Amino acid sequence: MDLKIKEMKSKIELLNKASKAYYQESAEIIPNIEFDKLYDELVQLETETGITLANSPTVNVGYQVLSDLPKEAHQGRMLSLDKTKDVDTLASFLGNQKGLLSWKLDGLTIVLTYEDGILTKAVTRGNGEIGEVITNNAKVFKNLPVSIPFKGKLVLRGEAIITYSEFERINSQIIEAEAKYKNPRNLCSGSVRQLNNQITAERNVRFYAFALVQAENAGETKQKNERQTDGELVELAELKQKNSRQKQFEWLEKQGFEVVEYRLTTAESIYEDVEWFAEQIRQNDFPSDGLVLLIDDIQYGESLGNTAKFPRSSIAFKWKDEIKETVLKEIEWSASRTGLINPVAIFDPVELEGTTVSRASVHNISIMKQLELGVGDTIEVYKANMIIPQIANNLTRSGVEDIPDVCPVCDGKAEIRKENDVEVLVCTNEKCLAKQIKAFTLFVSRDAMNIDGLSEATMEKFIAKGLIKELADLFHVERFKETIVSMEGFGEKSFENMVESVNKARKTTPTRLLYSLGIPNVGVANAKVICKACNNDWSRIHRLTKEELMEIDGIGPKMADAYTSYFSDEKNKMIVEDILKEIELESDSIITDEREQILQGFTFVITGALEHFENREELKELIENKGGKTTGSVTSKTNYLINNDILSNSSKNKKAKELGVEILTEEEFLNRINTNTF
Repeated sequence: MDLKIKEMKSKIELLNKASKAYYQESAEIIPNIEFDKLYDELVQLETETGITLANSPTVNVGYQVLSDLPKEAHQGRMLSLDKTKDVDTLASFLGNQKGLLSWKLDGLTIVLTYEDGILTKAVTRGNGEIGEVITNNAKVFKNLPVSIPFKGKLVLRGEAIITYSEFERINSQIIEAEAKYKNPRNLCSGSVRQLNNQITAERNVRFYAFALVQAENAGETKQKNERQTDGELVELAELKQKNSRQKQFEWLEKQGFEVVEYRLTTAESIYEDVEWFAEQIRQNDFPSDGLVLLIDDIQYGESLGNTAKFPRSSIAFKWKDEIKETVLKEIEWSASRTGLINPVAIFDPVELEGTTVSRASVHNISIMKQLELGVGDTIEVYKANMIIPQIANNLTRSGVEDIPDVCPVCDGKAEIRKENDVEVLVCTNEKCLAKQIKAFTLFVSRDAMNIDGLSEATMEKFIAKGLIKELADLFHVERFKETIVSMEGFGEKSFENMVESVNKARKTTPTRLLYSLGIPNVGVANAKVICKACNNDWSRIHRLTKEELMEIDGIGPKMADAYTSYFSDEKNKMIVEDILKEIELESDSIITDEREQILQGFTFVITGALEHFENREELKELIENKGGKTTGSVTSKTNYLINNDILSNSSKNKKAKELGVEILTEEEFLNRINTNTF
């Protein structure tokens, strides 16, 4: 018994740690299939011993919420669902009952309350007992009715989700690779829990109802509401009499809600229906991680009661993963901007869920050791949720060997470190090229060399594969066509577009070149002033002394020191010389695109958190580059206040409203810049 309890404690600790990492930190410390296996083993141990520990994930529903949104207790504890991967279990669960089989959507569960036909409250699931109030955000969900025909009190549950296409659209607009969202669920969670609902609205969150919790006529608790009709009272009475979850779904649709896609099923048809959903998932634009089976007969379902954690009237079905055997050919080590060197398994190609798969992330050293991965091993691979390639098991377990002691990008020292009890491989060289991705991002940015198709994430991949060693290498990506077109997210057309953009960038201006080098404190406006003072003569520009720089209006000692220090460094001299061999410099007066002074005469004030700019200085620099001015306080001379939270009661917002100063979000500001509508 003692050994079993010890084993239970070990599994509980690992499962809780993995859950916390996944749901709160967007990290994965063990594969999904391993998590499910550990969970099932824990359930078996609890059954054998008759003991369930207080911190077991089999009885704890979730973690405490972390944001500053208001908290509110649910009327009743929201339970999670028991699960199975066996269709026979679903058939047995139904017995002679009918059931509703629907998607288990992978988003954020929301509880909505309507009174007198108006949405009055929206609360997240939270930890099942206490959620976060997000009413203001729910009102801007793309497909959610804020008013409905029913005038009594209505409480329902559903899932807020973001589609894959929307997820890809939003991520494509985020320059910083580390700021990109990991998956649609993470993006949805962040979008639903925003303090500024304009951001929520821009994310196109959708809501799908999956449970009617309460529907009361006002007359059941007090006098009939004047806005209620006799027909509505009769309709609700009939709905209750029909005693059917399907009829509830149909009634919710009449109220204007989109309900989760479902099929009415029986123990006989459940096999065919599960197969139908399996076919559909390959073309779905929305994320799901399985199915839910709900008994249609409401009274019968409620009579079954609940366990400590699960209702007995419903059960979740997780796909029995298609698992294929293959042979591990190599471990590819991929260096990242954070310094982590991540292992990627390369194996003989196999067909999984209709596509050919030959590689899967192993995430970290700890997972490699758990799987005892060695080159030549026979491994089992699958697609988590039928989408993400993962290693399920290692059948031969030859053991981990040949963990590199040098970084694959810079050849600097690599060492194994423990971070949050997880072993990871880290590059110790602070000057590693992979860590200097920002320099490459700046170089190709719009106001620098203006090269399309080279996002930060793309360049990180190029650097990790050794295709780029210095900035000038960007002008020769055509050498690696075969490698690049085989990379995820690339094809012939995107490669050709990228090469065309690179060649177009060969003709540029001294201002663009100077700004692209990333010299501290030398932004676009300062680069333009310096080049103008030198009549766009590069032979003068890069030889300026500190004294000469100080004579230029707006150049101070700090900037002058950084400037001269940059051009006196031998390595930097070589970088610039190599770039000059690839480009042709023209006068700034020849290239006028994006240099129009469209903000001439306008004064701006910037306040609040920014999304599209790294900091206020970056936004300020853009405004000044376009001819505008920025000040620190709102006055009668201010033309625009830039603030993403246009509904806030900040002093600057109040002052702007008093003076009639227009408040713009970043998005509105950038749209006007791009459409030249100031």
